[in-house]
Amino acid sequence: MSTSVLDSVVYRHLWGTDEVRGLLDETARLQGWLDILAKLAEAQAEVGIIPADCAQMICEHADVALLDIDEIAEQTRATGHSTLGLIRCLQQVLPEPAREWVYYGATVQDLTDTWFATVMRSVGDIVQRDLKTLESEAVRLAVEHRDTIMCGRTHGQPGLPITFGYKAAVWVSELRRHLERLREGRTRWEFVQLGGALGTMEFWGDAAVPMLRAFARRMELKVPEIPWLTSRDRISEFVTLLAMISATIGKIGQEIYELQRPEIDELQEPHKHGTVGSITMPHKVNPEISEHLVTLSRLVRADASVALEGILSEHERDGRSWKCEWVVVPEACQLACVATRLAIDLLSGLRVNTQRMRDNLIARGGYVQSAAALRTLSGSVGKHTAQQLLYDATMKGIGDRSSLAEALLSDSRIHRYLTADQIADVIESADVLGSARYFIDTVIQNGGAS
Repeated sequence: MSTSVLDSVVYRHLWGTDEVRGLLDETARLQGWLDILAKLAEAQAEVGIIPADCAQMICEHADVALLDIDEIAEQTRATGHSTLGLIRCLQQVLPEPAREWVYYGATVQDLTDTWFATVMRSVGDIVQRDLKTLESEAVRLAVEHRDTIMCGRTHGQPGLPITFGYKAAVWVSELRRHLERLREGRTRWEFVQLGGALGTMEFWGDAAVPMLRAFARRMELKVPEIPWLTSRDRISEFVTLLAMISATIGKIGQEIYELQRPEIDELQEPHKHGTVGSITMPHKVNPEISEHLVTLSRLVRADASVALEGILSEHERDGRSWKCEWVVVPEACQLACVATRLAIDLLSGLRVNTQRMRDNLIARGGYVQSAAALRTLSGSVGKHTAQQLLYDATMKGIGDRSSLAEALLSDSRIHRYLTADQIADVIESADVLGSARYFIDTVIQNGGAS
């Protein structure tokens, strides 16, 4: 029985995807390691290190279905070595001539780090695909709601008018930068690891570098300029990017979580009939998706902090660094990928209450126009003096529960410079959005650049 929600039959749909799980579960990992051993044998045969017929035998038998996983586990415990149990079990199914040539001169990190490079490549493909879909959903919202006026908020309080399209365009821009980081980062992550005991490849003599190149070619990965046994920055960067992507997704979820509060009621996440919010309060419809995106984001950020610790690696090999990665890399991949999929569902089914957005703006009694009043009054008395006058008037008006127009008209110092008609023009001005639409259009038009 599973002890982790990531693998729980009941809960795993919330903590990962079957697609990523299929890349990372134990059978897939062991098969990935066996595939690497097969490619290594082929590369060694190509440069004359091991016999070609033995390399062929290794390739033919590098199949997890031929091995007893329980026996691998028992041998791993017996030897206390991370991969020797696998090697011994593979040797048992190999023809006798090939047994001494498998895993020839390689070490644990040659196997496991190269596998992580393939994981970063595969998960990178998945994240890139799903981020593009998520970006498209955010673009759709930005276009559809370019002119949907709503209350912008700072420090959780009503500020100035914006449009919902402007908010969505901010999301679009941020998601595109993550796509750019992903494309750039892949040029640094997708490298084989093949260094032998300390990274010097001394075991293979003069054939070492040709073998390295042959191995990288077969793995469809790049050749590093130097083995990266203690250089964990590649994996740290990858997990950190997953954390950044998850943080953006969490931010989107948090925004939707807040704006669907009934007292605000500007957004509602998709809700399927039959979904129960509470077994004690039947009326409740909880923000399950948006809330969970924040949870996932917190966990991936925690994984990133552990991955960053790996950079502080000691001497020429330090198991304290890369063994932590065995935990945080698969977890971060699962959590980030399910977050992206859930975010797509959230935005694609998001309900935007445009009337409520307008009503909430009107309910502010015109105070969201205080900046326009400040701009107008500044021309007569200067900006800082105008700010103080308006501060005094608006604080009194809010306390008296009067509108902005009433607050300004009741202050003789302001009324000295602004007539009732000028105040009405400020309150009713259609020019309340500044350059918001320009920025939305710029983001949309720059879509091809992403």
